[in-house]
Amino acid sequence: MSKRAIITGITGQDGSYLAELLLSKGYEVVGTVRRASAPNFWRVQHLLDRITIKPADLLDQLSIIRLVDEVRPHELYNLAAMSFVPASWDQPMLTGEFNAQGVTRVLEAIRHVDPSIRMYQASSSEMFGKVRQVPQNEDTPFYPRSPYGVSKVFAHYITVNYRESYDLFAVSGMLFNHESPRRGLEFVTRKVTDGVARIKAGVSDTLSLGNLDAHRDWGFAGDYVKAMWMMLQRDRAEDYVIATGISKSVRDLVEVAFGHAGLEWRRHVKLDPKLIRPAEVEHLIGDATKARMHLGWAPSVDFAGLVKMMVDADVRRVSEAPQSADRLSTL
Repeated sequence: MSKRAIITGITGQDGSYLAELLLSKGYEVVGTVRRASAPNFWRVQHLLDRITIKPADLLDQLSIIRLVDEVRPHELYNLAAMSFVPASWDQPMLTGEFNAQGVTRVLEAIRHVDPSIRMYQASSSEMFGKVRQVPQNEDTPFYPRSPYGVSKVFAHYITVNYRESYDLFAVSGMLFNHESPRRGLEFVTRKVTDGVARIKAGVSDTLSLGNLDAHRDWGFAGDYVKAMWMMLQRDRAEDYVIATGISKSVRDLVEVAFGHAGLEWRRHVKLDPKLIRPAEVEHLIGDATKARMHLGWAPSVDFAGLVKMMVDADVRRVSEAPQSADRLSTL
């Protein structure tokens, strides 16, 4: 009998890769979406005949309870969130409702409907913020530097609390930045690779960026969703840092992306102070030793390979349909 899994946020980058992984393992996959006038299914379009989509909303406790009761999954992956860090300063209350209280609602649904359901919660490296040690591991104290990071700390600890209070199999993956050609265009990696593609095609001539000196530990999203699944296959529920252990700057990202396209980045990149965050996270780098030891997990795509993969995908997209290059909201 095949396992059933619910993925909240299935239409996002991680949700689409996770759905592919679970389907390859014979799972019955149910994804949730919020009611919207313009559905955004482009990341899972190729999977729609193999997955089930059901409406649910992290702001609505009853919809989550109904979903869990109807599907009765073996595993639930909570990936839905307000995930764009800069926007969390503009909408801090809504960010908290989704990312903090939304997780509590999911945990409550599992506790009341079926406590045997195993739950994965998407934690974030942004919780470390103004880092207390380098690199960061599972024991590093949190010091979030954005409403997003603060909301994720609440979600992380409420997951721990329900695990310890109610003996739920609930785990958090503290995933460092993970990217792919399916990343939203508002994120800096995709903004850079899309900008390179547009400049290469003659659609644009400049790319505006903020802090080129911020460092991140960037990996491939397809690798990271494997770690999510691995965490729920363990005999014991534990939290894990998932990272490459290699930190690169935004400047490094720009140099690789433009260089791969045969462009000189200094001719096209413009610095815009308005794009600098109110409180910056300067240097994130993860120590995934525990994940390597317990899960046998390791990344398969390095930084340069990831950036080149994203540039190639965006160059193809823009060259095939240059007139659609400005439709940022749909990609």
